[in-house]
Amino acid sequence: MEGEMKTPRLSLLIVMLMVTSAQAHAVEKYPDAPTTPVMMITAPLDATTVIALESSDARDSKSAMLHSGAASGSAITAEAETSNLVDSDPDLISTKLPVQDPWENFNRKVHGFNTRADRLVLRPLAVGYDEVVPDGAKAGVSRFFANLGSPVTILNEVLQGRFGHAAQSLGRFVTNTTVGIGGVFDPAAQLGMPKRHSADFGQTLATWGWEDSRYLVVPIFGPRTIRDTIGLVSDQALSPINQIQESGALIGLQVLETIDGRTQLLPLDRFRRDAIDDYIFVRDVWAQRRNQQIHADLRNASD
Repeated sequence: MEGEMKTPRLSLLIVMLMVTSAQAHAVEKYPDAPTTPVMMITAPLDATTVIALESSDARDSKSAMLHSGAASGSAITAEAETSNLVDSDPDLISTKLPVQDPWENFNRKVHGFNTRADRLVLRPLAVGYDEVVPDGAKAGVSRFFANLGSPVTILNEVLQGRFGHAAQSLGRFVTNTTVGIGGVFDPAAQLGMPKRHSADFGQTLATWGWEDSRYLVVPIFGPRTIRDTIGLVSDQALSPINQIQESGALIGLQVLETIDGRTQLLPLDRFRRDAIDDYIFVRDVWAQRRNQQIHADLRNASD
């Protein structure tokens, strides 16, 4: 899979699968609500999932979960906490089922497998990283990986016909890559350059007409749809990280990106614990957020 997923990333996934394979056979049809998120590798956890968690993006996934409590059986009202992450728009919330899920039995099994992998590997790493690394350094790492995702966002904004947004994103990317030392700092914000939400090829396919797609929980990569899984492969081929030829540097950046994204999801653990059905909770909040992103893209493309 040269170009789509470099060998080191594949090796990382294989190691994680080996760590959790001993428990995979024990996944029940309706597993008990886990204490940790299934969203682990969003590639990037951008801006990730979840895993995405996109991301597509971990910050977007966090916003979605904090904004939705319908599936958890408890009211979660956190708009004040996340107003800086999401442009709230009640018109984007659909009253229909957020996603088609005809493969629920299979998806539940993969969901349980991913949750065990998270509990054994990623969450402990994220907790340690969160406790040891200073907040300023963690913020710089997050900005660095968000900036690395800009080329994918720029290309997809062009493909969606959002040329003005693409130009603004390009300006931010050039400024932060140069003056901001690879994106560790965000001088573009100080210069008043607007920050756009990340865009991926799954969203682009939706703006081209593929709005409805079946829900699919992918091993390790987590909540997606068939459309978004295809989009992930395309986006990975364009990821600047995957262009690195030196395997040690490539693995190091991928591991750090994954841990950074999972660390951003740590505050969500308590919401997952309170969910009546963790699978439904994750599926619905992920799908609602995804639908919001797609409808926002459709609206922006028509402006």
